[in-house]
Amino acid sequence: MKASQLRDMTDDELDKRMAETRRELFNLRFQASTGALENSARLRLARREIQRILTIKHERELGLERN
Repeated sequence: MKASQLRDMTDDELDKRMAETRRELFNLRFQASTGALENSARLRLARREIQRILTIKHERELGLERN
C-alpha cells in the first residue's frame, strides 16, 4: 500500500492495518522457517508497510502532516 493511501486513513484504520500486517508478517516468517514460503519478496513488503505506518503515525504525533 502506498504512503499516500495510508495517510488518507484515520488513526483507527492505521492501527487495524498495522495489526493485520504484523499478523501477516508472523505467518510469513513461520512459512519461511518451515520451507513453505513461495513468495519471499512478500516478507520485505510486509516489513516496509509496517515501517510506513509507523512513520506516518510518528509524523502525526509531531504534527508534520504532509499533503
